[in-house]
Amino acid sequence: MMSDAADIGRNRYLWLICLVAAMGGFLFGYDWVVIGGAKPFYEPYFGLSEPGQEWMAGWAISSALVGCLGGALSAGALGSRYGRKRLLMLAALLFAISAILTAVASDMNTFIVARILGGIGIGLASGISPMYLAEVTPAERRGRMVSINQMTIVVGVLAAQLANLAIYNLSPVEPQAGASEILASWNGQVGWRWMFAAEALPALLFLILATLIPESPRWLIKEGRDAEGLAVLEKISGKAYADREVESIRSSLGEVSEKSELSSLREPKLKLIVCLGVFLAVLQQWSGINVIFNYADEVFKAAGYDVSVLMMNIVITGMVNLVFTLVAIKTVDRWGRRPLMLLGSGGLAVIYALMGACYFFEVQGVGVLLVILLAIACYAMTLAPVTWVLLSELFPNRVRSMAMGLSVAALWVASFLLTYSFKPINSGLGAAGTFWLYGLICTIGFLIIFARLPETKGKSLEEIERELMAGDSDKRGSSDSVEASQCAVD
Repeated sequence: MMSDAADIGRNRYLWLICLVAAMGGFLFGYDWVVIGGAKPFYEPYFGLSEPGQEWMAGWAISSALVGCLGGALSAGALGSRYGRKRLLMLAALLFAISAILTAVASDMNTFIVARILGGIGIGLASGISPMYLAEVTPAERRGRMVSINQMTIVVGVLAAQLANLAIYNLSPVEPQAGASEILASWNGQVGWRWMFAAEALPALLFLILATLIPESPRWLIKEGRDAEGLAVLEKISGKAYADREVESIRSSLGEVSEKSELSSLREPKLKLIVCLGVFLAVLQQWSGINVIFNYADEVFKAAGYDVSVLMMNIVITGMVNLVFTLVAIKTVDRWGRRPLMLLGSGGLAVIYALMGACYFFEVQGVGVLLVILLAIACYAMTLAPVTWVLLSELFPNRVRSMAMGLSVAALWVASFLLTYSFKPINSGLGAAGTFWLYGLICTIGFLIIFARLPETKGKSLEEIERELMAGDSDKRGSSDSVEASQCAVD
């Protein structure tokens, strides 16, 4: 009975620290999507809806991505030097400052600076939160726990969408209102500010709670603080587990003290593993789903919806996103990472072909909405969460912080290019051609995943490292080890 009680206590402790760390994902999701609902109102306020302002309107949306890139690039070096916990606290502080500064912005420069600060918070949280979750969680539950980060991202997305809708409904505009009418409305002057300001409260809560969680045990051991790392591992899963993990972690670190993380990345096999991680990160963004969230008003207007209905449609997309993320949490440790990544890239390629056809033949209304929801559902249970799981798993202990930082930086560069280029691409190719282009990218992703991605399900971080470095990872996830080094790190 005492053993059962101890196991329950340790399980609760693990859930507690994982949920707190995953609040970085919640704020990531909120900050990332809140601008989509505020866009129809702040654009007239700053004159961005006028002809010739398309690139500036794109800069207003994508400026946060510059901060995301800076945050992701600095997360590697800072995470290696100062640990994971302090960076989570810094991200929380930046989210709070960004929310307040955006809400009070009276000119475009202040708005952009505030969005960049929020982007830095996103860049830090997007790299550190999943890495922390992977480093504190036993192998058999790691996929589920790291996927919690994606769940909190989509909860944050949905929270932003609901907040936007609730604030909008305080004084809704006429369905066919033009830019001048929107500008003169309450939402055009004040409402959009509250959409951004609402983020400050959860950001401050995250900052307080982050002070209560332990530092990553793997980072502690890497820094020579073995006793502290052992104590954290014992609280997570007992003494026997902790002893085994400490020994395995020490072995995996090797001569890390004699070699910097950055110089270690020059090793041929490590470079190829990082290239795989970078590819997965870029694919997650270039699969195109984020344009549906960031440019939701234009996507739904092209499908025949007015401003009042599109606000509700945006909330529906968030609900679908959440439901299918919960499906991913249930399946990622059962089905494995590789099958879900293949399902996601292949499924989106087919769905985008259908979506492009809907726009090409000028199909409007519920039919287009259903296809959009199908695309979001496919993405939410595959590429969205599983990419973060894989990025937290693929890299060896001694270079994880730097390799994760580089991969997440690549993700945000890809996201910036995707978001910044959507308006001109959509203008040049039309909605149909744009989604067909994303479908082609997903097809290429499917082929590369099929050829190169190993299965990591059910293996400790140290086992994954040994297999990738030795070249005996089982690509298809069967119980018998097969030669898959060419697929993982060639």
